[in-house]
Amino acid sequence: MQGKKEYQEKLFNNFQLSNRVPETNFYRRLKGILDLRFLYMLTRPYYGESGQKSIDPLVFFKLCLVGYLENIISDRKLIEHCSMRLDILYFIGYDIDEELPWHSTISRTRQLYPESVFEEVFTKVLAMCVDKGMVSGHSQAIDSAPIKANASMDTLELKVPEDELDEHLRKVRALSSMDREEPHRKSKNDKSDKEGRSITASNKELSSIKERNKKWAKDQDQRPGAGNKGAKYTSNKTHYSPTDPDARISVKPGKARKLNYLSQLSVDTAHHVITDIRAYHADGKDNQQLRDIVQRLQRRLWQQGLVFENCVADTGYSSGENYAFLEQRGLKSFIPPHGTYKGGPDGFTYIEQADHYLCPQDKVIPFKKVFLDHRTKTKKKAYRASSKICKGCPLRDTCLGKVNEKQFSVTYYREEYQRNITRVESPQGRYMKGKRQSTVEPVFGTLTQFMGMRKINTIGVKQANKVMHLSAIAYNLKKYLKFEQKLVQSGMGTLAFATWVKSILDLSLGASPRYQKLAFHF
Repeated sequence: MQGKKEYQEKLFNNFQLSNRVPETNFYRRLKGILDLRFLYMLTRPYYGESGQKSIDPLVFFKLCLVGYLENIISDRKLIEHCSMRLDILYFIGYDIDEELPWHSTISRTRQLYPESVFEEVFTKVLAMCVDKGMVSGHSQAIDSAPIKANASMDTLELKVPEDELDEHLRKVRALSSMDREEPHRKSKNDKSDKEGRSITASNKELSSIKERNKKWAKDQDQRPGAGNKGAKYTSNKTHYSPTDPDARISVKPGKARKLNYLSQLSVDTAHHVITDIRAYHADGKDNQQLRDIVQRLQRRLWQQGLVFENCVADTGYSSGENYAFLEQRGLKSFIPPHGTYKGGPDGFTYIEQADHYLCPQDKVIPFKKVFLDHRTKTKKKAYRASSKICKGCPLRDTCLGKVNEKQFSVTYYREEYQRNITRVESPQGRYMKGKRQSTVEPVFGTLTQFMGMRKINTIGVKQANKVMHLSAIAYNLKKYLKFEQKLVQSGMGTLAFATWVKSILDLSLGASPRYQKLAFHF
């Protein structure tokens, strides 16, 4: 006989969430292992003693984690999503008839707590992974990626110097027809300060930007997508974002210019656990930020009882200063040097003991001085030979060119470069390169595509740092539960416990036959 289901709401119902959420459910398992009660003491200084009660700090962090676990970056959509999920309601401690917090409460509370609170939660979750044996600590892979800021290229404003704007435009910009016909849209609320709105570039930099703009403007109107405001040439030297002054213009090869933040990520190579993450301005270089990353990472791993030995990164982090810094910290660098690096002119031989070079004709090119390169701001060593040495040399014309004496400069950190190159080209270096490509790059892809980090939904670099920490916390928790499930299924947890009990018995009671039999049964 055919059945037909008719629905009619009941006035009274006996319902318990705990009975409806399976034991194997992800959020039920997460609720069982995640203890955030320390947040009450940690966040107490940021509240007053009177007034209306705010959202529970535990509920706030759990809601945020749900957003990144579900790949939802909108607070409004997050609340709507949570209200329709029984397992999420059980995880955050709400019943089906309780009203969830307003979406604006999530945003205000995120702004209320400083970055240190989010970093503390990240460190607690990392400690859980360390206790579970998921973090080795000795090898860390570091990489960066631009993350889109919550600001549009359409709102960009020109930085204004002390002279008139029209005169400034004639100095640094070549106006295309699009600029004359459709002036850029002014921002309703300019959040930048006076320093952010002022020109900081030198006259030489402005002249270079002007030439690039002239070349750009010649065929701009004929380019595909020329009607897009983001199509015209822009620079952080001449433009700023009034809606998010901390966002910076950056570009990846083959992609359009965007306002971004830069995410610096460190991943342990053992089980791909994130050990450090931070937001930086997108106009900075990777090699300028490595020192800050390593200091923070080494301190955090040391607090967890782990020893950091190998620093693995790509060529963007290469510099002599970084190689020397890592050696001072007792770390081995596996960072390929730039393709432009040379240990000296082609055909010249370096004599380390005497600190001089021999030319192809075995003439000595002695060391003269150490100086600071005005362009790159790096230390270099100058070598110069007397013009008398090169007289009558058959290679003079090809070797000297228009000058009368042989002179060149080499990086001050040549020895550090050579030691790093030796490590990179060794079998261990090739292994580390494969480890980096299979470790940190997939983690970045997971965060940006599936863990809510495709776009920063806040304003300011401090808020962006909170977003990145929350995404990393969600990632590590997901890794933790997956690792724990594998241990249970494989029986590794039982074997490890039996081994631990046996070692305790051997140490405390001795290795007598009676206790060996007891240990065997364990």
